Amino acid sequence: MKRAALIIFLILILDQVLKFYIKLNMTMGEEIPMLGSWFNLYFTENKGMAFGFQFGGDWGKLALSIFRILAVMAIGVYLVVVSRRKNHGGLVFSISMIFAGAVGNIIDSAFYGMIFTESTYHTVASFAQEGQGYASFLHGHVVDMLYFPIIDLVPSDLPSWVPSFFFGSDGHFIFFRPIFNIADSAITIGVFWLLLFERKKLSI
Repeated sequence: MKRAALIIFLILILDQVLKFYIKLNMTMGEEIPMLGSWFNLYFTENKGMAFGFQFGGDWGKLALSIFRILAVMAIGVYLVVVSRRKNHGGLVFSISMIFAGAVGNIIDSAFYGMIFTESTYHTVASFAQEGQGYASFLHGHVVDMLYFPIIDLVPSDLPSWVPSFFFGSDGHFIFFRPIFNIADSAITIGVFWLLLFERKKLSI
């Protein structure tokens, strides 16, 4: 269980420290190049699922937040069970990553609307006074910032037979277009590790 606790603690600290920095220092849509043109910090927020996908309005947001909380509770119970077994280090790692990532995004949804003012394209958010946050409990926005436009092409760069739907509204084909955060990354790594290496150990 100590290994699981350490993984969860490290992921949550990294995730929340970076999100706080982005929220308190960048305007919406601001972009900071990190490694050439293929890795940028790009501040955006979403009301929905991982990688910027959304899920229908305020009621959808509330339903998604409640589902996340219930799912995290179930994952937490399962993590305690597998942590007590021998020779389950890989399974503990993958479940811990998924758990930490889910909790990281729940923190945003549950509390960020109450502790921060709204981020806009012109103003940087600040800590909100009591009752002055931009949203109520469970209606906060998840902070995303990791953007990897590794490939950025315009139609003239590709053959004419390439379908137009591959290009976004800006006229570019970008891989990888979704913007995500450390919590999303932890969930993705945990799920892939689980599917690739730990499927036979999933039974309780």
